[in-house]
Amino acid sequence: MSLQNVEQLSLDFLPSRPVEIEISQAPLSTDGGLLVVREFDEKIRLTEDFAAALIDDSRATDSLRHSRLCMVRQRLYGILAGYEDQNDHDVLRSDPVFKLIAERLPDDCLNLASQPTLSRFENDVSIADLWRLRDELMNKFLQSFDEPPTRLTFDMDAFADPAHGQQQLIMFHGFYEQYQYLPIAITCAENDLVVLVGLRHGTCHAALGADDDLRYIVERLREKWPDVQIFLRGDSAFGVPLMYDVCEELGVTYTFGLAMNPRLKKLSEPLLAKAAAEYKTTQEPQRVFQREEYQANSWPLPRHVVIKVEVHAVGTNRRAVVTNRPGWDVLPGAVYDAYAERGESENRNKELKCELHADRLSDHRFLANFFRLYLHAAALNLLVRLRQAVARPRTPGELGMHTPLPAEALDSDDRKRFYNRRREHDPLGEGFGCTWRQRLIKVAVEVVTRARRVIVRLSASWPHLDHLYEVGAAVLKYPLRFPHSG
Repeated sequence: MSLQNVEQLSLDFLPSRPVEIEISQAPLSTDGGLLVVREFDEKIRLTEDFAAALIDDSRATDSLRHSRLCMVRQRLYGILAGYEDQNDHDVLRSDPVFKLIAERLPDDCLNLASQPTLSRFENDVSIADLWRLRDELMNKFLQSFDEPPTRLTFDMDAFADPAHGQQQLIMFHGFYEQYQYLPIAITCAENDLVVLVGLRHGTCHAALGADDDLRYIVERLREKWPDVQIFLRGDSAFGVPLMYDVCEELGVTYTFGLAMNPRLKKLSEPLLAKAAAEYKTTQEPQRVFQREEYQANSWPLPRHVVIKVEVHAVGTNRRAVVTNRPGWDVLPGAVYDAYAERGESENRNKELKCELHADRLSDHRFLANFFRLYLHAAALNLLVRLRQAVARPRTPGELGMHTPLPAEALDSDDRKRFYNRRREHDPLGEGFGCTWRQRLIKVAVEVVTRARRVIVRLSASWPHLDHLYEVGAAVLKYPLRFPHSG
């Protein structure tokens, strides 16, 4: 560990006495909470299996100082702690907590991998490695269920990933007005896990390759659970005939957004006028639905379309979806509401892109950036699995809401109120990455190496000390599993 000798700094803003800043010679870290995350990782073997998928290694075996598992853990845990760049590890390589995470003692004279080493590691990943990582992401998803699920809902989404220099396949996208990649992420609504990610060039159509991605997911699912019902949701960018056809071919129930074009607006004008008149009379918000057998000019046949019409104090709002869900003509509102719940999956994309900085794909090579995207997805899945392990679920009644209904049966306003109260009651079980950093990961610790143990000391005045012990207790109780890929 490198220790710096600097002069004492004395501040005089306190009237009663000077405030003097000194350098401690003790091995300290600001990321002590990562240790309980590492313990959970040991239970589910996420980083171990991730690294095992990286078979191709061009390094000379007689000069290896850092295993691929060690470097995967450096990068993945760095992402969780907010260090999204390789450059960060030039200082973190001597951090005592990061050394423990990589299964090295803090006083080990050999530091962890530096930025150039990590850069070579990411650029050494092959196409075959990326295929195996896709399988491993799916394997971990399949293993996350204790009981075979009867139904699964998947959400497709694409997000803009701005350029950070001269990356391969970066292109200028007119809608986003920037040079970028356009990754795709598919998440599961039942357990929030990222099931599949893909990196695409910056000007591709949002649905590029989504049909092949869906085929892969459905094949893997039905190989293990032949009778599982599969539902797919996506915004209007994915609502194209190719996706309708592949869903129907695979027996997947879908609901996609549909842009409100002039013809749909004309079809819904009578319902809008009626809702507006009703709002004018009652001054109560109106939300009504219209069912149509609709065929766009580019469609070979008509499809089921549900149009939502809203009139309220802010104005009017019309949206449409295309679906093959049973009962669409009986309960069109339920079909639309089930589609609108994909908003929670957008939170996973927000976590992936903003909280865990998956928009920081700054390597030059496309394959290296694809690998970085897998690192960020794996980091999010580790956080999601830990969230589930420590969550304290409550019913609306238990949170003070006077209703006998479960959360799924609440209307949109009550459901939002329930989610807000649930987050207040269980900040870590419902918290994003920034909440986990603030309340668990970012804590100063002193790491002391003894002959028979390693002691990690925290401050008794840390305001979130209870969170660390609660999470630690839940992790220690979590069953140890020895999953095998496949």
